[in-house]
Amino acid sequence: MLTNEAVLTRKNNAIARGVGMMTEIFADRAENSELWDIQGNRFIDFAAGIAVVNTGHRHPRVIEAVKAQLDRFTHTCHQVVPYENYVSLAERLNDLVPGDFPKKTVFVTTGAEAVENSVKIARAATGRSAVIAFTGGFHGRTFMGMSLTGKVFPYKAGFGPMPGDVYHAPFPVELHGVSSDMSLAALDKLFKADVEPARVAAIIIEPVQGEGGFYEASTSFLKSLREICDTHGILLIADEVQTGFARTGKVFAMEHHGVAADLTTMAKGLAGGFPLAAVTGKADIMDAANPGGLGGTYGGSPVGIAAAHAVLDVIEEEELCARAVLLGSRLTQRLQGLVGHIPEISDIRGPGFMNAIEFKQIGSGLPNPEFTNMVRQQAYKRGLLLLSCGIHANVIRFLAPLTIENSIFQEALDILEMSLKDAHASAGAG
Repeated sequence: MLTNEAVLTRKNNAIARGVGMMTEIFADRAENSELWDIQGNRFIDFAAGIAVVNTGHRHPRVIEAVKAQLDRFTHTCHQVVPYENYVSLAERLNDLVPGDFPKKTVFVTTGAEAVENSVKIARAATGRSAVIAFTGGFHGRTFMGMSLTGKVFPYKAGFGPMPGDVYHAPFPVELHGVSSDMSLAALDKLFKADVEPARVAAIIIEPVQGEGGFYEASTSFLKSLREICDTHGILLIADEVQTGFARTGKVFAMEHHGVAADLTTMAKGLAGGFPLAAVTGKADIMDAANPGGLGGTYGGSPVGIAAAHAVLDVIEEEELCARAVLLGSRLTQRLQGLVGHIPEISDIRGPGFMNAIEFKQIGSGLPNPEFTNMVRQQAYKRGLLLLSCGIHANVIRFLAPLTIENSIFQEALDILEMSLKDAHASAGAG
């Protein structure tokens, strides 16, 4: 019989150390919001593959669509022999992405690849080279993705010089003393001290930072960015890789703010667990690249495309945007009820069901990554999978499938409460 310990030993001998693991279990099967390891241990999945299976593990509609596609063909390379469902999915995304203007789409394979292509498109459309991103942002592990990412360890450490002409402004986080006005002032200073606006191709931003800690940009800040971009001929890129597909209570997070980006990147929740990513944007901007300049051998896999059609159907038919709001409200209410009992809680936040809880040291108020890890480990022992995030690793993010059953959601909340109380008791004893 396979054991987690035995496979972990094999993994350590066979797989590069740079591929990190947050748990030491190995998956055997999964269904909706539950996962079982190779030893038969059951877990409630509040990670969803990092917001990938928003529609749950193995949603019947997604599996049905994939099986039907497998019976027809699995790969032709769209640039060699195209297929209609690629076209129809592009049409659907063109309609769904915010913005009252004609749009076009290109499909790739990963979120980082979508970000890379958005930068290529922006540079081709503007004839400019510079890109501005934000501290705490995460945009992928490729070299351009690392350069845009506003966090050094572990993403940039040891990998040498990053691609040039990338600049960072502070992301507004009121909790940590950075207001929207301060962030905009820093952006203005960047224009005066480091790069003139006429050389900036794009500003890229996550409407809710993912790996950075689930901090949400305000409507006023995003509108100010839109105005700055319009004034200087800069393109606004919304990185919706983690926020997309009902996670925040809207299909795309930018819908909350009434702000339309010129280019939108997406991946993760798009195809229900199958590798697929996309860039959707203004038609004339998307057409700036020459034929052959975009795409890739596996870009827009017909299997992933079929899955994505099913995912969009499920989001609409099962009203998952409304479901996200309901789940997030229940989770937030439960956590708010614990504030008086767990003084390490610094903040509870997040739109829809893209929620997070941040922890501080009692007394100093400094970030408390040790307590955060204690909570995660206590939950893990009880069969609840949680993910941490944030520049200081002091945030737990909640990303359960939007299709989680009510009874299992209630079970998870009970486990979470017990884990928080036990962590607090252990911290006090220590």
